[in-house]
Amino acid sequence: MKPAVYLFDLDGTLISAHGAGRRALEKAVTEVLGRAVPLEFSFAGGTDRGIARQALHDAGVEPTEEAIDELLSAYLQELSPALQATEEYTVFAGVRELLDELRPRPGLAIGLGTGNLEAAARMKLNRSGLNDYFPFGGFGCDAEARDELLRAGARRGAARLGVAPEDCRIVVIGDTLRDVAAASAIGAECLAVATGFTPRDELLTSAPTYCVADLTAPLVRDVLNQR
Repeated sequence: MKPAVYLFDLDGTLISAHGAGRRALEKAVTEVLGRAVPLEFSFAGGTDRGIARQALHDAGVEPTEEAIDELLSAYLQELSPALQATEEYTVFAGVRELLDELRPRPGLAIGLGTGNLEAAARMKLNRSGLNDYFPFGGFGCDAEARDELLRAGARRGAARLGVAPEDCRIVVIGDTLRDVAAASAIGAECLAVATGFTPRDELLTSAPTYCVADLTAPLVRDVLNQR
């Protein structure tokens, strides 16, 4: 049976923090720049470094690496209280049940493939108790480009299985067009799930390997049981 690495996106795929991350970044921008700046662009499928870069650009500030690091440091300080303050927090249908089914299987490594910094991802998952399902991943602190962070996650997953990434089946599970594009860029399969802001019909236009409404769909088990 071929070893497999499954990389799950976070926001819009596993959970929704209902805008807590955006609110935390808005507060961080105000703290760092000394003025409020409306963040009117979509975060969907972005990476934390890319989002911070865009926020600085929109504020008329040169997005140097030092400026991005400063903003992200402030963001991490604001994120935990923002998550604690939000009354709405959703774990999407089928997530826990699917992870419980997958976790004990031999020859399978389950990780994250998310644009969040790892510290941010762990904060977001901590509220739901899902952290323990994901002992590794590819994160926004690995790379600003989504395909590169997925490559990092695939390497870590393969290493846990004691094989090379090219000897594994790699499946990316995500909810945005950027997830689909990044999976294609690294030669991985993509299971697109329409639990985020991108409708299923729009996801289908990007030609994911598979596409479902949510993780309760029977096709999900068919796909993730293929080895």
